[in-house]
Amino acid sequence: MKLVVQVKLLPTPEQAAALEATLRACNAAASDVAVIAREIDCYRNYDLRRHAYHRRRKETRHTANINHAIAKSIVTEAARTGRGIAVEKLTGIRDRVRLRKPQRVTLHSWAFHQLGAFLIYKARRAGVPLVEVDPRYTSQTCAACGHRDKRNRPNQETFHCRSCGVVAHADHNAARNIASRGVASWGAVNRPHAA
Repeated sequence: MKLVVQVKLLPTPEQAAALEATLRACNAAASDVAVIAREIDCYRNYDLRRHAYHRRRKETRHTANINHAIAKSIVTEAARTGRGIAVEKLTGIRDRVRLRKPQRVTLHSWAFHQLGAFLIYKARRAGVPLVEVDPRYTSQTCAACGHRDKRNRPNQETFHCRSCGVVAHADHNAARNIASRGVASWGAVNRPHAA
């Protein structure tokens, strides 16, 4: 005799969100496998797994190669000019940044930690100082006068200081703020201890 039981789940809102996220991830993985199966016209489980594994390894190698090239060019330029490197702390960047769907795919698939690790070890090996800076409010603060206001950013790409009137590209202004914070923190790290 076979019995069938129908169960209704009553999760808490947190459990429902976690369950929904898991289901979304499973559906995305199944969709990726279906796309691969159609591309290679192969539907056997073993062949699909083997092909997906090789594709994943190829993407991983490509990402590592790109990260090595980026880190090498940054460290080489810093060593050539005799300057240090200041980068923003990328911890939690996936949670902080709000992007459109196509940009989310690029952001979530990139290995920020790996790039940071490559920068650290290449800078250490070349003798180039490297400082991680807190990125808070760098895009809202004027690099010229230091005035911080949310209204300094009228749109995504433009920076217009409400205090001194400086107009600049928002990313360039934020990079200058990160550089100045890096110089300040590098000086704090290398100050001799007064006894």
